[in-house]
Amino acid sequence: MDTIGMGTVSSVPVMAVSTESTAVEAPSKAPREITIIGISAAVFGVVLRFASRSPMWLDEALTVNIARLPVGLIHEALRHDGHPPLFYVLLHGWMQIFGEGTSAVRALPGLFGVLALPLAFVLGRRRGGPVLAWLTTAIVALSPFAVRYSDEARMYSLVMLLVLIGMILLDDMLRLHRMGIARSLGLAATTAALLYTQYWALWICAAVGLLMLWRIWHPLEAVDRTAAIRVVVALLGGLVAFTPWIPTMLYQSAHTATPWASAMRPTAAVSWTLCVFAFGDYADAAIFAAVLMFAIVLALFGRARSTRSIELVSPARRQVRFEALVVLLVVALSTVASIAANAAYAPRYAAVYFPLIALIAAAGLTRFISRPGRAVAALVVLVPMLAGSVLSAHETRSQSAVVAASIDESAHSGDVVLYCPDQLGPSTNREIHSADLKQFSYPDGGPEFVDWVDYRARNDAANPRTFALDLLSHTSETQAIYFVWNGEYRTFDGDCEAIAAVFGAARPGEVLVEGDGATYFEHATLIRYAP
Repeated sequence: MDTIGMGTVSSVPVMAVSTESTAVEAPSKAPREITIIGISAAVFGVVLRFASRSPMWLDEALTVNIARLPVGLIHEALRHDGHPPLFYVLLHGWMQIFGEGTSAVRALPGLFGVLALPLAFVLGRRRGGPVLAWLTTAIVALSPFAVRYSDEARMYSLVMLLVLIGMILLDDMLRLHRMGIARSLGLAATTAALLYTQYWALWICAAVGLLMLWRIWHPLEAVDRTAAIRVVVALLGGLVAFTPWIPTMLYQSAHTATPWASAMRPTAAVSWTLCVFAFGDYADAAIFAAVLMFAIVLALFGRARSTRSIELVSPARRQVRFEALVVLLVVALSTVASIAANAAYAPRYAAVYFPLIALIAAAGLTRFISRPGRAVAALVVLVPMLAGSVLSAHETRSQSAVVAASIDESAHSGDVVLYCPDQLGPSTNREIHSADLKQFSYPDGGPEFVDWVDYRARNDAANPRTFALDLLSHTSETQAIYFVWNGEYRTFDGDCEAIAAVFGAARPGEVLVEGDGATYFEHATLIRYAP
């Protein structure tokens, strides 16, 4: 038997069977050090959810521009964007009250992120008592993933909040056998809200549905079958409520896709996601992702033999086995769909299962039964998360404010601003304060929106030289041209460079801002072509 100090891990025969129940016996009060860690994490997490002062990047600015439209026009705008409508409608109402300033807009997802913390506590307490409650809350509070998407004007913090609500309702129905009509309707409403918020909700709903079908055919007792049937009916009710949007979803799926990247191997996607959960989207996150993965393994297979050793048991422990199966099915279903559609992946899609990973990892920390050992293990996971969240909060996501300030400093009424590609338009346009500028995007359209419909085909069909010559012919000799560009975007293949060449042959150019990809996620070069 091998030992590894305080956190010893030993192997046992594979036929060993855990006899624990789903409801874990736990003391009514957490040890003082765990309570302090949980409360401190919650306080830091709340502050960090409102800490970013970065200008908005493309996705945020696009979200705000769509949400500010009259409600009746949001549907058509989203047909060209690729998302469901709930967050946009909520943001529309929020901006009517609190305005469209960056901090005001980001306060809505921040609010959703704060509301998730008490729900994480409730879910953790139900699954393992106050220790698991505080540790689950701490991970949800400090994970750079949860912090980033609670401080970004996007829908992902709402997704996490709805998943937590859904998991608590599932726990009511499946484990506590509280099967009143109110909970069934609540689960149906939560399912519909998830589907109207992010399309990846389809995978978590499908995963839960498949597990419920298994439970219907293989119930431990009659009440399990009844509970599973009620859950399936509630899920179907949510899907029925979503049916009016399905034609739009199918149109988006056929025409908008993800032209900004290619499909990713599932192992690469999982590794990337764990890195983002544990430390953020940074090159040195892999070691902390390994620590998080170790906690997940302990949650599923670990059992303390003493205060100095933990053994691995088989099969997986029941405490968080359901949540682990849901995550595995979500990953499997989404991978198959992504490969079939050649769709790109981004870790933000994992918002549908991050709360489950937080619960599972927190359960792994509870396998350390010595008080100092458990506190140290918690800090090993949480301190890197805090560091990653601080880095994320201080990160400037877009160079748009720098570019806009340079334009504001020298531009005059009637001057022309051109964005290439159009993806640079929404964030930079938001930061420009000069009035009466004529702003255009290549290959077509204005600066506030990006039309993702058949995006690659439209870009391939566009002629950058013809576009540039046409713009020059409609620009007077008294108007300066400000060219905001970045040649690294997919599907453009030298188009922006070709436009710069045409402008440079016709007018003297001066580089006002150099693109800084080392500092900014979204970066651009600004050239001024004099009158």
